[in-house]
Amino acid sequence: MDLITLLSRTEGKTLEFKRDLSSPEGALKAIVAFANTSGGVLVLGVEDGTKKVKGIPNILVEEERLANLIADSVSPRLVPSIEVMPWRKTQVLAVEIYPSANRPHYLNRLGAEEGVFVRVGSTNRRADQVLIEEMRRYNQVSSFDEQPQPELNSEAIDFRAASEFFKPIRKLTRPDLQTLKIMTSYQGRAVPTVGGILLFGTERLNHYPDAWIQVGRFAGNDRRRILDAVEVRSYLPVAADEVISFLRKHMTREAVIGPVKRTDLWTYPVVAVREAIMNAIVHADYAQRGAPIRVALFDDRLEIENPGLLPFGLTIEDIRKGISKLRNRVIGRAFQELGLIEHWGSGIQRMTAACQDRGLDAPKLEEIGMHFRVTLSAIPLRASAKDARDEAILAALSSSLEAGLSTSEIAKQINLSPRASRTRLAALVERGLIAEIGSGPQDPHRRYYLVSETS
Repeated sequence: MDLITLLSRTEGKTLEFKRDLSSPEGALKAIVAFANTSGGVLVLGVEDGTKKVKGIPNILVEEERLANLIADSVSPRLVPSIEVMPWRKTQVLAVEIYPSANRPHYLNRLGAEEGVFVRVGSTNRRADQVLIEEMRRYNQVSSFDEQPQPELNSEAIDFRAASEFFKPIRKLTRPDLQTLKIMTSYQGRAVPTVGGILLFGTERLNHYPDAWIQVGRFAGNDRRRILDAVEVRSYLPVAADEVISFLRKHMTREAVIGPVKRTDLWTYPVVAVREAIMNAIVHADYAQRGAPIRVALFDDRLEIENPGLLPFGLTIEDIRKGISKLRNRVIGRAFQELGLIEHWGSGIQRMTAACQDRGLDAPKLEEIGMHFRVTLSAIPLRASAKDARDEAILAALSSSLEAGLSTSEIAKQINLSPRASRTRLAALVERGLIAEIGSGPQDPHRRYYLVSETS
């Protein structure tokens, strides 16, 4: 771990700053949440928000106290990496927590049901029973949709509908249902799986009433007035096409005349819309109640939201790089064989490429509450507002990545006064292009660093 790198980042799913251990429960909740979700680093001795480095007096005493707190307060037992990190004339504590194979971890004081926390953005949220059960399944290398439905029999699967979907690929036989895990063996008899019911159940919406897609076209850029809406309750393999048909009615279309033929360009690249909807269907947490997949079209954006956080151990940075963990293996396997999705993890990259090819921003990916949202922007990217001096600042910082530069050093390189340089530097910090590291605005040792794309 490197303190300068940590300070250049903002608090989020895998990073939290705390001033001290005067109220240890907040730090313990973050540690539990990191272990239950995607891992992370807790830095003690830095004010959250301002990122002023205050340091920790009696650092070795606090290190031992923290280790004892974790050992006494968290179950199952956690053994994080605790490191003392120097900063000028003081020191801070950095606690690195790895994604745990023994989740769910919980705070002993609150118990195994109320003391389980997960990380959502930069917050620690108490996990409900559905999320706790998902953690337990994850440890058993089993997905929710692979679970048997022992109260049902083979008549609960619409074999005729399944056969029609597979007809262009191959002839579907009854034994194929077990190969695809649409059916499974339970106590000597064949029963449907959760995924089988979600895909081809004769009464699937009676068993899973939220396994549908709510689609709406709103006036303007908020939800105050809805212009049109539809509820897509068809079988999941055709649901995306029905959603896209609705969106086509409301998206604007531009005709581009090429040398051979005319091409219609919609507001959003259809390939990006389709990938986003497919991802929502395949990765939705169908164990959650009261939350269908939602698709909302506004004047300036399209939002596709599914119930369920990212699978445990994944961050948004991971999925942008193509790293993927499938939440619903039965649905995913069927969709892949039907040619509805391609290789795992490639969907986000295809969405991004399609949007950028059209001059649109990359999709915005967020965890909101217990949901995951993809937002496609309809606003074309504008040219960078950076002028020659801004570019000179960024170039200077790029040649001093590790050491950074002070205000006076930057002022000298761009031939401006320190005061005028500070104004420019503040604007670049506000835009997220550079990071300011110091104990406060009056810190004479304050330095600036170029923000990396992965920070």
